[in-house]
Amino acid sequence: MDIDLDGAGAGATDDIDAPFSASPASASGSLPAVLSELAALHRRASSSPVSPSLSLPSITYLSSAPAAVASLFPRLSAAGIPVSSLLPPLEASLSAHPLPAAVAYLRLLLAPASPLLTLFSPLPFLSLLLAIRKAASSSAGAANPSSGSGGGRGNPRKRKNQRHQPAAAPQAAPSLLPRALSLLADAAGRLQLRAHPDARRSLVDTAAELAAFDVLAAVLGSDYHAEAVQDVVRALAPVVLSGTKSTARVAAVQFLVTKLVPLGAEEGEDVVRKAVEYLPRYLAVKAPDKAEARALAVEAIVEVARALGSEEREGFAGYVVAMSKGKAKGRLLAVDLVLAMLPVLLPSDRDDWDLEEGSWGLKFFRVLVERCSDSVGGVRARALTNAAQALDVLSERGVEVDRLQEVMRTGDMGLGELLRRRCTDDKAAVRKAALVLITKAISLIGRPVDESLLCAMGAACSDPLVSIRKAALVAISEVFRKFPDEKVMKEWLQAVPPLVIDSETSIQEECENLFLELVLNRICQSANLNPDDDSIKLEDVFPEGTLDLLKSICDGEIAPCIKKICASLGKKKKLKPLLASSLQNIITISESLWLRSRKPIETWTAPIGSWWLLSEVSSFAPKSVNWKFLSHHWKLLDNVGQDDRGKACSQVEPNSALWAVNRVSLLQTISNVSMELPVEPAAELAHSLLTRIENFDMNLSEVDAHVKSLKILCKRKAKIAKEGDALILKWAQQLIRSAVDILDQYIKETSESARGHSFVTPVSSKSRGKKMTSASKSTSEAVIAVFTVGSLILACPTANVKDITPLLHTIITSGNSELRPKNLVGGTISFKELAPSLYIQSWDTLAKVCLVDDKVAKRYIPIFVQELERSDMATLRNNIMIAMADFYVRYTALVDCYMSKITKSLRDPCEVVRRQTFILLSKLLQRDYVKWRGVLFLRFLPCLVDESEKIRHLADYLFGNILKAKAPLLAYNSFIEAIYVLNDCTGHGAYSESQGSSDRRPALFAVRGTDERSRSKRMHIYASLLKQMAPEHLLATSAKLCAEILAAVCDGLLSVDDAGGRAVLQDALQILACKEMRIHPNICTDNSEMDEEGGEGGGTASALLAAKGRAVTQVAKKNLIQIAVPIFIELKRLLESKNSPLTGCLMECLRALLKDYKNEIEEILVADKQLQRELLYDMQKYEAGKGKGKAAAEFEAGPSGTARSPARQTPAGAAAAKVDASARATVRSVLKEVNRNTPTPPLHSMSVPKVKSILGTAGPGSRRPGVLESVQRLQPFESDDEN
Repeated sequence: MDIDLDGAGAGATDDIDAPFSASPASASGSLPAVLSELAALHRRASSSPVSPSLSLPSITYLSSAPAAVASLFPRLSAAGIPVSSLLPPLEASLSAHPLPAAVAYLRLLLAPASPLLTLFSPLPFLSLLLAIRKAASSSAGAANPSSGSGGGRGNPRKRKNQRHQPAAAPQAAPSLLPRALSLLADAAGRLQLRAHPDARRSLVDTAAELAAFDVLAAVLGSDYHAEAVQDVVRALAPVVLSGTKSTARVAAVQFLVTKLVPLGAEEGEDVVRKAVEYLPRYLAVKAPDKAEARALAVEAIVEVARALGSEEREGFAGYVVAMSKGKAKGRLLAVDLVLAMLPVLLPSDRDDWDLEEGSWGLKFFRVLVERCSDSVGGVRARALTNAAQALDVLSERGVEVDRLQEVMRTGDMGLGELLRRRCTDDKAAVRKAALVLITKAISLIGRPVDESLLCAMGAACSDPLVSIRKAALVAISEVFRKFPDEKVMKEWLQAVPPLVIDSETSIQEECENLFLELVLNRICQSANLNPDDDSIKLEDVFPEGTLDLLKSICDGEIAPCIKKICASLGKKKKLKPLLASSLQNIITISESLWLRSRKPIETWTAPIGSWWLLSEVSSFAPKSVNWKFLSHHWKLLDNVGQDDRGKACSQVEPNSALWAVNRVSLLQTISNVSMELPVEPAAELAHSLLTRIENFDMNLSEVDAHVKSLKILCKRKAKIAKEGDALILKWAQQLIRSAVDILDQYIKETSESARGHSFVTPVSSKSRGKKMTSASKSTSEAVIAVFTVGSLILACPTANVKDITPLLHTIITSGNSELRPKNLVGGTISFKELAPSLYIQSWDTLAKVCLVDDKVAKRYIPIFVQELERSDMATLRNNIMIAMADFYVRYTALVDCYMSKITKSLRDPCEVVRRQTFILLSKLLQRDYVKWRGVLFLRFLPCLVDESEKIRHLADYLFGNILKAKAPLLAYNSFIEAIYVLNDCTGHGAYSESQGSSDRRPALFAVRGTDERSRSKRMHIYASLLKQMAPEHLLATSAKLCAEILAAVCDGLLSVDDAGGRAVLQDALQILACKEMRIHPNICTDNSEMDEEGGEGGGTASALLAAKGRAVTQVAKKNLIQIAVPIFIELKRLLESKNSPLTGCLMECLRALLKDYKNEIEEILVADKQLQRELLYDMQKYEAGKGKGKAAAEFEAGPSGTARSPARQTPAGAAAAKVDASARATVRSVLKEVNRNTPTPPLHSMSVPKVKSILGTAGPGSRRPGVLESVQRLQPFESDDEN
């Protein structure tokens, strides 16, 4: 803007005395107008203490005309107006017109002839900075209108009105703000702010808030920079440590690195050098707690530390090491800083010295290893994660494995032991981090892999959390890939294949892919192998571990899972035909090497597992299986089987069982490829199978395979389906008739032999031997016949079983006069004693008949239940239990009434029967055939403390995973009843229902006893149930314990004179005092203890959980005061009147409950001063005991072998004496209170709710007890699955 200074000066004297309101030039914004306005304001200042602001045209003129401003001061001097008169109107203008006035003020300060000492004042300068801040915030609000209260979709009318408003004048503010900041940067270097610390701090804060780094640079370049360095660090720390990624944060970090840190050079001032040296430490102290914000803070701190000199950098490294031994927050940050600083401190040209003794690399790595055993779960998890990344850094630098193994050792604990402990940690994040470290540190573990570590990884594969199961799957697979040893292979097969039935689909797919890679693909490597001419041993021909893999995969426990994996891979067309070729090649080479060694073929067996795996994969690659190969081995195996069947039992070769298993697998393979078989060989094979079955001389394990193979051959080779079904029915009826004839003949011969045994002339020993052999053969034939009938019934349900059912009835009721008439054949003998195997097989076959014939099922299911209860044969009870599970699926309504009798098998003396019952009932519960109601839940509880470790493991998984998800409220709703049932106490109203009116053994499912072992078992059950409850359920459970047990004792509804009542009360007190029942503010966020490493929304969810925990804690305290304490006071009075030994248990429970309210005990126990003193005394004695133990431990921790002189014992003795003196004083005060004969006041005299019970009436004619009003308002937590 060009101004005519000469013209303006000519008319200045004429108009200078004119009043401001009458000045015609005031609207033009010229220099004369400004001078005229200043003169008027100066005259007014003598009469009015408050100065008005300059007009907007004058301010605009001064802010936009730097040349005119330069001539302003001489004109003011010529007109006799002091420069100081500019300050009041300018300060007032900063409020009226913030940004233009700020620019005008800055131009006045920067003018060439500006009198800074006169024009600058701290208060106007602070107003200037405030005006710039306001202008910046208003411009930001205008740029983001939706961020304000009027944005969004709030009020459409308001938006309409705003739309028609004229544009506001401050629209020019955004263009003035950069000019103001530029002028402020120029002024910052010229102003003498050393004597004005408040103005200096405000200037630095404003520049940091507006990200005006040129202003900060000017401050650091001024002559007062030494005083301003600390202000700059303090102002920029919040920007640098902000939890969001922004350009301002990046620029702030760069400013510290490029502008501030160089000031700390050696030639700089001591104050500045110290400030720069302590800069990263200051940032570390101010670092935030949240994971994402902490990561950004670590990144910024490392950038600053990288810019420091070597001496300052090492000083900060020492500070980080010291911080790793401080408070939890500092340890967590130190663990992150150690990893980020490691590449900075490691020398770049001396790789061999990275971990030498005394180096920072070694110190930092040891910090990570030590923090892996930290007391805080979040620190442990972070240290393990960072250790895994540090291993990558050191491995890339070529550090030797032996050196890393040595560094990872802490004391006597090596890497394997450390990882094992962390894999079983109680914090989920720690377990996951340990598994990740295993994956990274696989080369450090070395051979042989620690067995306990393998077991820990295997256990992690069944962890409740999906992320941990995934990490464990990857970790143990990496170990197996690196070290395919026998132990590793065994543990891998026990842990990974069962994950194919995991609820998480991604885990199932990963399990299948790993099995394909690590097992099946290894076997495929044997497809094209040929043995050398001098090869004799089979292990020398195939790759290492191939035969061991085949042997391990057919293990009985994991075989069903591997079957499912193969079926799933086959459906997805991932099974290569090469796999079937490899298995055939393995079998063929094995036979060739056996014949090459000139051994008889009758003693040869194929590698274990080869036939079994071929039978599983052949159905998905039928064209890859050679018929000549199958025909050759069928003839070989079948001939050997006939030879075995022709020998006596004592002459059968030891490997005949393997031949039988291989024949079953071979038949399964033939069935799978039957569509590819030629017609004539198929018909010949079918005839051969039928002949073998009709002979009734096979091993029982082969019968099902023969029947199934014959059925498949008939169905696939028939022209139409009806023709195949008719053919199957024809030979099935033929075989059943043959079996009926054999069984009927056997029963008659056995009956006649038993009836005429007393009148037969004694025979010689030779004749007796022949007769026994003949009887044994006929019994074996009868057993096979009965078993064959069962297989035929399942293969052909339409077959006629009218003839076989009476014979089976005769066998199962033989010797039992209650179940059958005496005139029937076999009525006077007991097949249970004569032929136990026939007796058991008859029950099994009859169960199969019941599955296909509902009329027979209605007649015989009660007999099955009766035999399950009374049988003394564990094998039979096990088989009947399996049959009952099938009956439950087929005839649910018919079997449901026998559930109370079926569940008794959970307490069977045989472990196999108990485990089978538990598994079968668990499956029925998961499939909703059985509901969690009545006695079922209570009868499952003792399985948690079963003598068998396998059953305990299954029970823990059922209650901790399946039940928690399927019926989360069941543990809460049945908790009180479980206490009564486990103690076999009849004081509970629902006890008779839970035990059953017909149950003659009420203590069968109880864990009675006051000994330590029984109490610990019950407490384990209670703890398992409490772990499933949410905090609000724990709170309600504690109220129910007080109301239904403690209050019942006070009201006389539960007697403590008998053992059952005492046990229930003692259990209730121990439950209230146990750690699982205690509710803390952080109970809801316990899993995220300082390790909220989650994704987006994690902070909000954590805050909500924390708020929930605080609310629950407040309600718990209120319930303790209003419900629990009055009941405890009354109960204490009752127990003292009876001199009950449970008084000590009650006091211990109260001590545990009130431990967190030490400062409020007087308020809580205001109704009973004596109890208050006794509790204080007990707590003091308890703390004294802890203090003595700690002092003794510190004393024992002295140097070994040194003499313990009295002088050495003085500190511990003094501490103990001090504690004892305090305890004695408390005892005296308690005794003094007792000697005053002031007993505990009765409950009715206290101003508290009256204690009543909710258990119902105590008996006929007795009064109905009421309820505490606060307990009465408790609503039950209902669900659809339990009532």
